[in-house]
Amino acid sequence: MSIILGIDPGSRITGYGVIRQNGRHLQYLGSGCIRMSEKELPGRLKQIYEGVSEIITQFQPDVFAIEQVFMSKNADSALKLGQARGSAIVAAVNADLPVYEYAARLIKQAVTGTGGADKAQVQHMVMTMLKLPAKPQADAADGLGVAICHANTNKTLIALAGKATSARRGRYR
Repeated sequence: MSIILGIDPGSRITGYGVIRQNGRHLQYLGSGCIRMSEKELPGRLKQIYEGVSEIITQFQPDVFAIEQVFMSKNADSALKLGQARGSAIVAAVNADLPVYEYAARLIKQAVTGTGGADKAQVQHMVMTMLKLPAKPQADAADGLGVAICHANTNKTLIALAGKATSARRGRYR
């Protein structure tokens, strides 16, 4: 059983989602958005760090998962997103959490079955998978999607590792 904190980073709004994984079962623990009130980037980065640190203190996750930076046509936006990710990652590392990163397409694939899904599809599937009474906010749904992706990816890797070990044993006998 592990608690997974998923982060959808942003320089203006950072979404988060927290789930508990117990075998195949995923349980919703919480989600929301860290909204930056500061106008200047350094102040917003501090708010991200402090917000993520508070979430870590509140939920005591075992694992931290975050969306990777995607390359956009706007280099300035990509740099700001990278800095926002860095602030969140520092909060996780400061709490001695293992950090995992996932591409946006992989997250969408894990949640909806297609890497090209839009935000509404992600919201709907997160609501369905976690049996939520209503759709979460878009950024919070993305944070939950990151956590779900980690849970599913982790299970797949463990299953593959077990099969590889079994196959290897079979070959050498």
